[in-house]
Amino acid sequence: MTGIVKQIERRRFDALVIGAGGGGLRAALQLAQAEADVAVVSKVFPTRSHTVAAQGGINAALANVRPDNWHWHMYDTVKGSDYLGDQDAIEYMCRAASRLVYELEHFGVPFSRLDNGKIYQRPFGGQSQNFGGEQAARTCAAADRTGHAILHSLYQQNIRAKTHFFDEYFAIDLLSDPEGYVQGALVLCIETGEPLIIEAKTTLLATGGAGQIYRTNTNARINTGDGMAMALRAGIPLQDMEFFQFHPTGIAGKGMLITEGSRGEGGYLVNKDGERFMERYAPTAKDLASRDVVSRSIFTEVKEGRGCGPNGDHVLLKVDHLGADVIKSRLPGIRDMVRTFLHIDPIDSPIPVYPTAHYTMGGIPTNRFGQVVAPEHHGAEEPVPGLYAVGECACVSVHGANRLGGNSLLDIVVFGRAAGNHIIEVLKESRYHRPLDQASLDRALAHLARWERTGGSETVDSLRTDLQRTMEDYCGVFRTQDVLDEGVRKVRDIERRLADVTLQDHSRVFNTARIEAFELENLVDVALAAVTSAAARHESRGAHSRIDHPTRDDEHWLKHSLYFRDGGQLDYKPVRTRPLTVDSFPPKARVY
Repeated sequence: MTGIVKQIERRRFDALVIGAGGGGLRAALQLAQAEADVAVVSKVFPTRSHTVAAQGGINAALANVRPDNWHWHMYDTVKGSDYLGDQDAIEYMCRAASRLVYELEHFGVPFSRLDNGKIYQRPFGGQSQNFGGEQAARTCAAADRTGHAILHSLYQQNIRAKTHFFDEYFAIDLLSDPEGYVQGALVLCIETGEPLIIEAKTTLLATGGAGQIYRTNTNARINTGDGMAMALRAGIPLQDMEFFQFHPTGIAGKGMLITEGSRGEGGYLVNKDGERFMERYAPTAKDLASRDVVSRSIFTEVKEGRGCGPNGDHVLLKVDHLGADVIKSRLPGIRDMVRTFLHIDPIDSPIPVYPTAHYTMGGIPTNRFGQVVAPEHHGAEEPVPGLYAVGECACVSVHGANRLGGNSLLDIVVFGRAAGNHIIEVLKESRYHRPLDQASLDRALAHLARWERTGGSETVDSLRTDLQRTMEDYCGVFRTQDVLDEGVRKVRDIERRLADVTLQDHSRVFNTARIEAFELENLVDVALAAVTSAAARHESRGAHSRIDHPTRDDEHWLKHSLYFRDGGQLDYKPVRTRPLTVDSFPPKARVY
């Protein structure tokens, strides 16, 4: 192994960012502008990162359309989280929102405009004025391609700032020394198949979510939980993985996302009788209730026989009454998608929709500075030196048990910037790289060499399909103890079968089969975290809906779960209920 190590190319940087979505690029930009030597590793070209798929908008209390302020936004986010969100981080995010939206505008994001020239804001689910009053219009939109606009602008700004990109490199494992300092990562060049050691004084994980653990999802194929699994293998727990958001309006049977902005513009859901059924489940907010509420309502309509189509397996989203001009100007991407995949035009036909796996609320536990925190010697939230995480792979936790639409794009820019600022301060005190630990590197190389084996009886494709179907069947919108326990057993069995998976193709150059094998390992680890955490939480809260425990239990379960890969152990830590400067929002009944 030592001989091989000597031949591997090494590069050194002040900061290594793994993932080139909005969170990674916002952090990298902050670092590059401070003249730090920063490298960004991405397994796809940066503008192919999944931030590009975010449609509806980014929340900020600009009050351009209706009265608004950040305190109302904070209340809605805490309530949306079903009171599991950490209120210090939520206050920080909501207070920073307006300034960062204006900053994005100055970076070149082409937001849609009102007639007076101000940034257009649309209504979105779970958002209110005056602490639960009238519907707010808080979501700043660039038509229905907001994530696309933000990602491209951030990439262009990084090019301008001379950020160093390693495009189409796959991160294998974190490197750390015996004292726990993270020192960079072993990465693999997808084009050549050659490994590369990147040493860094600080490492930031921004690898996105893990929607591919489910068969029907809104996520790109690249969303395989790579950063989360890397953290698990490094001994770091994952937090609140039982909370997985199902978006209420995916294209039925296919999963592609139909933005909540379509309902924000005035679209509404109907069942087979043409009834606007959301009035039954959320009398005030109706179709703009929070996503978990709308998803369960659609599921219930279909289950009780009021679904549409020959199989009664979906409901309809009507936007045809909005008129061609509104659809063409405010929802052009949705119109293109529906015409492409359903061969109908939403200008004159309703869209068949059904809940689909969308967003990972849990992830790598962090504080509001982006530092990864884990239970160590002196408490539940000790920073892991040299390691940061932002975006969907992280759990700050501003989303708690259920994320509000429009808060994910806000999350990545707020905490990407915050992590960048914290890293800048750390770099001022870190003139030199710590010596690279050989044992850590050997473990990473052994992981890389695992896929050179031959003779196994399982394939990557078959095991991935089994995993996705198992998660869909046993860890879905509604859950019970028996079903979840069976899900844990089945995913554990898939984990055992993983040892028998081998590759048919051991070539080096652009071997995507090898990359998919690493991704499968990551998916299995993340799926185990999700289903194990879900089986242990005996309450209904946000996206975690238990038929056998139908109510929220603040006395016993107002706490964050922590899943450890070693032995599949679970631990818990308290929710941070004290904000930074304002009074706390205590838990109360969550109705819309």
